[in-house]
Amino acid sequence: MKTKKERSNYILQRLEELYPETPVPLDHKDPYTLLIAVLLSAQCTDERVNKITPALFKKASNPKAMVKITREEIQEIIRPCGLSPRKSLAIWELSRLILENHGGEVPKTFEELEALPGVGHKTASVVMAQAFGVPAFPVDTHIHRLAQRWGLTDGKNVEQTEKDLKKLFPREKWNKLHLQIIFYGRQFCPARGCDGTVCEICRACFPNRKKPKLTKK
Repeated sequence: MKTKKERSNYILQRLEELYPETPVPLDHKDPYTLLIAVLLSAQCTDERVNKITPALFKKASNPKAMVKITREEIQEIIRPCGLSPRKSLAIWELSRLILENHGGEVPKTFEELEALPGVGHKTASVVMAQAFGVPAFPVDTHIHRLAQRWGLTDGKNVEQTEKDLKKLFPREKWNKLHLQIIFYGRQFCPARGCDGTVCEICRACFPNRKKPKLTKK
């Protein structure tokens, strides 16, 4: 496949065949619990987050309840997720700000979400896409790596990769597609299991590639 458009069309079709359903990997019941789960998932697996959040949400599943417990209590519960001092502070502070500035409801704009402590563009994109259905294309390091392996971007960072993917794929496909790429990467094209020459999509996109594809950071 010589062009990005040819590759993107094939990838879109193949991923739809493989993953017609895309359940959200992080367990949650509303925008607030999704926001907290996504924040906890930074440098932590979704599987581990899903083991931690039931205990946290049993104590506090909304901003009003969260600010009534101490940051130390939050930190103790979320410790297995890593970065617990920073994450616990962010959870408590963003809960306070949601109460003070947004009437206890998770805001529905990128700007307001990204103004909350611990919430970067990727986290905001996940919440906008999965909680509110707003077209977004959250790009983590794994999607960044796959997009390079598949010749969809030569961006050296996730910001550039996000822009390139948004240009290639229809807007109405973004929310589902980012999950499909994550699912495929975990199953067939993990960091160590494929180097750009092993999995089905890598081989289909670049059948003549002989050397491993090194990811630009």
